[in-house]
Amino acid sequence: MVFEDRYDAGRQLASRLEFLRSQPNTIVLALPRGGVPVGNEVARALNLPLDIFLVRKLGTPGQEELALGALTSDGTTVFNADVIHDLHISQSAIDHVIAREKVELQRREEQYRGGEPPLPLEGQTVILVDDGLATGASMLAAVRALRPVAKRIIVAAPVAASSTCNDFRREGIEILALDTPAHFGAVGAFYHDFSQTTDDEVRTLLAQSRQHSN
Repeated sequence: MVFEDRYDAGRQLASRLEFLRSQPNTIVLALPRGGVPVGNEVARALNLPLDIFLVRKLGTPGQEELALGALTSDGTTVFNADVIHDLHISQSAIDHVIAREKVELQRREEQYRGGEPPLPLEGQTVILVDDGLATGASMLAAVRALRPVAKRIIVAAPVAASSTCNDFRREGIEILALDTPAHFGAVGAFYHDFSQTTDDEVRTLLAQSRQHSN
């Protein structure tokens, strides 16, 4: 399955989430940046509020694309023990990466929200959206951070590696994906247009959603 772009993927994903249309105490939380256009279409189609949940990949020093883990804005971390062990990554190196990404998380919180407070999550059904899940480390960090406050969490993505879906279900995570290929590769391979989502695009979509909700 190949999507035209993230907006197309979001519209198709929304069609599988119709059972949540206009449900009270339900919110769409998108993982910036790429998850926001997808989440925006889901929220619009289902008549639900949209907000963001910030997670940063913890890149391996010298191999930034390889995730040694993930960090949320509330400090929840998930680590890839195999990567850390196999590459002999020291605790001091890990601490350095975490400190750097905490600064970036704070920057994005301030930039994206424009001074607006986050929407309340206590007791909500949360639809957690991203544009695709390879290892799922960032999404897993988000789920673990939200579990203490959310009533129900549904992970939703247009495409997710079948192994990641199985891992999530073993951890008791509810997950919905339109395509679950066994041989995954990169998320961008499942999109005709996978151009980078910009900070401006995230801000604009959030502002539009807030206007619609008011």
